[in-house]
Amino acid sequence: MGINTVKLGKTGLNVSELALGTARFGSQRSDGEKEISRDQAHRLLDRYAEAGGNFIDMADVYGGGRAEEYVGDWLGEQDRDKFILASKIYWPTREDDPNAQGLNRKHLRTQIDNILNRLGTDYVDLLYIHRWDNETPVAEFMRTLNGFVNDGRVHYLGASNRDPNAWQVVKANEIAKREGWEPFTNTQIIVNLVDRQIEPEYLPMVESYGLGLMPFSPLAGGFLTGKYERDESPPEGSRGAHEDRFREMYLTDENFDVLDTVREVADEYNASVVQVSLAWLLQHPAVTAPVIGPRTVDQLEANIDATDVDLSEDAFERLSEATSVPY
Repeated sequence: MGINTVKLGKTGLNVSELALGTARFGSQRSDGEKEISRDQAHRLLDRYAEAGGNFIDMADVYGGGRAEEYVGDWLGEQDRDKFILASKIYWPTREDDPNAQGLNRKHLRTQIDNILNRLGTDYVDLLYIHRWDNETPVAEFMRTLNGFVNDGRVHYLGASNRDPNAWQVVKANEIAKREGWEPFTNTQIIVNLVDRQIEPEYLPMVESYGLGLMPFSPLAGGFLTGKYERDESPPEGSRGAHEDRFREMYLTDENFDVLDTVREVADEYNASVVQVSLAWLLQHPAVTAPVIGPRTVDQLEANIDATDVDLSEDAFERLSEATSVPY
């Protein structure tokens, strides 16, 4: 079936219903090897584009900048205008330099130039703040970001992560509205069948303002792949086997109850746990495009297969009701 396109929030831009995340591109493993090498990244990008994908999600700190370099190298052999490139700015980029972090004007201007240089392009389609900056006045960074849109280096703006929270996104957009600046039109935040913390406050804001929503970690860091079993040791080499925080967050009785429901629905649809977990997000009325993060082409294929699953209203509601949402 392949990947279809959807509108990016209330913008006029069409993006793939699955965005390809690059957080692992060029990232360093404990043994010194790259988690995803340049060649592996290019194979993923080739298959994603072949399936109809056009939405590539990056950040200036992914792989210490290597993610953007890998994409830029690959993009040099493609028609750049066919692809929607997203990146993010906030986190420190130079040690012992207090100005090489956050959303101050100096850091934003330096980093947009670095991003474009690594990608070998004149513009990015979507630029996120990677988190909120309590040390920089909102008007300062919104005015600077607006300048990027005015000079054509950025097309649309977004806010990523739980910080900023809902009221901060609204505050920034109200200032932008008052000053005639470009507002945030898109958000990226963690959402999946076992992590729905955004629903009491953040999700109503997204829906009320018509913002695009790109959930990251749609498979809960691998919990929603079906590799984990209740009362069994996590598979060797998995995050659950060596990350205490992952076990505390995901390997809980409540989450395994949700996984049981996902498996029941998967059996009914002759589908995988991965397919059903992603299909729930793909059919969620507030979601624009989940950001997938496959490490291999086989994993990418499994993610793409989710676009073939058409959940009934009953199946969607059963999955939705399996999670205890905080209110």
